[in-house]
Amino acid sequence: MENIVTISNISKTYAGGHQALKNLSLDIKRGEILALLGPNGAGKTTLISIICGIVNATEGSITVNGHDIVSDFRTTRRMIGLVPQELTLGAFDKVINTLRFSRGLFGKKPNPSYLEQLLRSLSLWDKRHAEIMTLSGGMKRRVLIAKALAHEPVVLFLDEPTAGVDVELRKEMWTLIRRLRESGVTIILTTHYIEEAEEIADRVGVINRGELLLLDAKHSIMHKLGKKQLHIELKLPVKTVPEILSDWHLELSANGSRLNYTYDPHNTHIDIVGLLDALDAAGLQLKDISTSQRTLEDIFVSLVNETT
Repeated sequence: MENIVTISNISKTYAGGHQALKNLSLDIKRGEILALLGPNGAGKTTLISIICGIVNATEGSITVNGHDIVSDFRTTRRMIGLVPQELTLGAFDKVINTLRFSRGLFGKKPNPSYLEQLLRSLSLWDKRHAEIMTLSGGMKRRVLIAKALAHEPVVLFLDEPTAGVDVELRKEMWTLIRRLRESGVTIILTTHYIEEAEEIADRVGVINRGELLLLDAKHSIMHKLGKKQLHIELKLPVKTVPEILSDWHLELSANGSRLNYTYDPHNTHIDIVGLLDALDAAGLQLKDISTSQRTLEDIFVSLVNETT
């Protein structure tokens, strides 16, 4: 799959000396959904703002579909749609007029049939003549997306698209994002909701303190880093792990009633049967055994903690 956005060694240092981005490089593939995870202040919004031409980078270069965002600004900006975190809409503007204005702002000729199709796909057609101030928060989010798509961009940036909305609406937004990708739009979203990345992203990137810590296919990350735990419930609690079990690096919990064994499920050398034999040799009686899988949230938290 070819790259549609290429980010090369981007750095951003603000006037006060704060370095928001540090030599960050990233390729975004055409037609994918890329989720960028990171805590507040990680640099996610700064990166999007640079790509969209709102903020200037201190160093580095970015191309969109082969066009440089600085030397060919007008071309690249027409290719990009941005849905910001804030509800930046005129309270007394009508929905349809907001879209018409946004389309004209990018030099696009009027296309009533496209705008109708867009509004219908976002369940906004019945609200096309409504003033923005009369809409619910969820509807306003949809109008922001419609506004960002009014000029038919090929790349759409969603900065915290489901922030502050309820769970039901969040799932509706996920369905909408999938449909947009199916229509050929490349989507990059920032999010605080780990389950959002797990649900809809093709690839996941983790940013912290202006650096890209990890970038890979979601399933590949889970394969590489998604370790499992074997939880062994004991009939009788113990104060310490017996010496005979030291090679297994077991963790004692639940007031001595549980032993936890962390392992890589893809490692063919893992010997669970050997562990059970060792437990028997140590004279420990088992009450129950269960397993749990490390989640993407666990991976994210551990990566961020390593850099703080």
